[in-house]
Amino acid sequence: MHTVAVLALDQVVPFDLATPLEVFGRVRLPDGRPGYRVRVCAAGSPVDAGLFRIDAPWTLSALTEADTIIVPGRSVLTRVPADILDALRTAAASGTRIASICSGTFTLAAAGLLDGLRATTHWVAASAFAQRYPEIELDPDVLYVDNGQILTSAGAAAGLDLCLHLIRRDYGSAVAADAARLSVMPLEREGGQAQFIVHEQPPTPRGSVLEPVLRWMEDNAARELSLEDIARHSGMSARTLLRRFREQTGTTPLQWLHRARVRQAQFLLETTAHPVDRIAGQVGFGSPTAFRDRFKRITGVSPQTYRGAFQ
Repeated sequence: MHTVAVLALDQVVPFDLATPLEVFGRVRLPDGRPGYRVRVCAAGSPVDAGLFRIDAPWTLSALTEADTIIVPGRSVLTRVPADILDALRTAAASGTRIASICSGTFTLAAAGLLDGLRATTHWVAASAFAQRYPEIELDPDVLYVDNGQILTSAGAAAGLDLCLHLIRRDYGSAVAADAARLSVMPLEREGGQAQFIVHEQPPTPRGSVLEPVLRWMEDNAARELSLEDIARHSGMSARTLLRRFREQTGTTPLQWLHRARVRQAQFLLETTAHPVDRIAGQVGFGSPTAFRDRFKRITGVSPQTYRGAFQ
């Protein structure tokens, strides 16, 4: 039987810890046999889980017997103990499949298991991860990344997506679909975690020469604004404006404007019953088609799907 070891570290996120226990623990094969043997492992007990403590039945030695190790999220402000990192490296070297949920990606990165690989994590922690591990290719817009032996997933519910994906890899779509029904989850969700991200504009230093221009662009996003219009209002040449935008926001004026419009559209989709075509015009897109294309490019889902999820 396939053994799944769930690693419980101090400051573990309880939801992330419980997700693989519930999902893998409920899997039944067509003949009724359980699909997985699930174990909670820790370096020592009790484990501090914030509001409560966990007495883990197995120690780190159980990781050597696991076919899959799940690393839940935990506080990213505390160091990972050396014995945990060594145990993960040893398991990886022996070919054990290792997957992280949410900020568990930080633990895998600290162990060196993500070097040269693509990874994801909760979008709130994405900036901190990119700063701490610039050599790792981070994709904050997806629900999970499968590199074969090493997998990472985004925050909270994305752990469910990852577990269902692993079940499908191990036993096929029929068993995975049954596990999804027990979890009241679709086997595959449309889009990535980009749809859940609050798309703030790139920060601009207070007192910057661009600050009044950005406020004006935000207030006038519904108008048809060209680069020349923005440059004229700013009192700069188009070339100077582009250079200042790159230096102070990391993007271009029109890309910044598109994000402002999409953010306004998200608010209208959440709070009104206006048709999508009407919202496209309200936020300044020249055509509904252009609006749908840009909205999906930034959020990962269509406006209608976004409304269904968040209204």
